[in-house]
Amino acid sequence: MATTAFKGNPVTTSGELPAVGSTAPAFELVGTDLGPVTSESLAGKKLILNVFPSVDTGVCAQSVRTFHEKASGLDDTVVVNISADLPFAHKRFCAAEGIENATAGSTFRSDFASDYGVKMTDGPMAGLCARSVVVVDAEGKVVHTQLVDEITTEPDYDSALAAVN
Repeated sequence: MATTAFKGNPVTTSGELPAVGSTAPAFELVGTDLGPVTSESLAGKKLILNVFPSVDTGVCAQSVRTFHEKASGLDDTVVVNISADLPFAHKRFCAAEGIENATAGSTFRSDFASDYGVKMTDGPMAGLCARSVVVVDAEGKVVHTQLVDEITTEPDYDSALAAVN
């Protein structure tokens, strides 16, 4: 188990992020069209897995905007925005923000949060995903991870983007 914090109070997660250098665990999420978003369908691409509690909060929404803006020009790179929000919330947010071609995945029918060690097990947001970033190279290897120390702060975008290159 790992520890993060929510407004200064410790929060435990269900496990640890995948180790850098390891093969990223396979995943299947639910996309905005209710179809699957899978690691298999994204194979051969570099992935930035932007994991957060809910797109309906300011910091989470900002992480989607920022990664979309900063990573949109990167070759063979896909940002996958992942939370327990229903696919409808992801779709509504992206439409309202004018974010096109975003890949969103809901964990609501998935073991992703447990498999990646990001499911918060206590605190007021227990059951949701802890804010984290996992970068996977085109061969499926984990090249960068970050469990954000404080859920209410943004991830380190520059480190994640540097890991893509």
